[in-house]
Amino acid sequence: MTTYALVIAVLLACVVEAVEAVTIILAAGTARDWRSSLQGTAVGLLLLAAVCAILGPSVNQIPLNPLRLFVGTILLIFGLQWLRKAILRASGYKALHDEDAIFRRELAEARAAQTITRGAIADWYSFVLCFKAVVLEGLEVVLIVVTFGANQHRLGVAALAGAAGVILVAIAGVAVRAPLSRVPENTMKFAVGIMLTAYGAFWGAEGAHASWPGDDASLLWLIPAIAGFALVLVIGLRTIRARQEVTA
Repeated sequence: MTTYALVIAVLLACVVEAVEAVTIILAAGTARDWRSSLQGTAVGLLLLAAVCAILGPSVNQIPLNPLRLFVGTILLIFGLQWLRKAILRASGYKALHDEDAIFRRELAEARAAQTITRGAIADWYSFVLCFKAVVLEGLEVVLIVVTFGANQHRLGVAALAGAAGVILVAIAGVAVRAPLSRVPENTMKFAVGIMLTAYGAFWGAEGAHASWPGDDASLLWLIPAIAGFALVLVIGLRTIRARQEVTA
């Protein structure tokens, strides 16, 4: 796996996760209190930094084959989940991920919540909401960064790519102060699901002492093969859905 492929895979995955967190933070800050929202965000980021500091060195101590098997399993779980949802959305069986709708829902819930002050936190609801959003979405970012980086012994590169993705989304959110609905998140989730599934299968097999023809070059046909299979499923499900609608 080249450095460029590592950066692209981590960057896209982290952008997808960051969009959801930033949407919630923007809703809380707009409807409630920006100071409390940013305090919750900062505390969440500090917790994630501590997790990274603990996980990074410890993962590097694991022998390579068990590490690849573990990383491959984790990436397959993430990839297949994302790919399944992306296929269902593309075929019409699941609603498209709409950041505008999420922003409106979070905005309405934030405005309706009671204001509670605790210590230096002026609005406890905003603080907790943003803290949870950062930690929950951020843990997936941390897991992706650590697994990709440790497996390739490029943890620093993976961390920089992940940080770049999060910073780009944060800058866009601050610039427009609106949901990032222009980011083609559904398409990105489809692409990231394909890449995570391919890398998970590749590394999992290597960790189980299997060998791929051409070694890393096998990813050049494995990724298109998974993408092609996913597109076939989308076309098939769309056809079934169209027939069901005609029958109904």
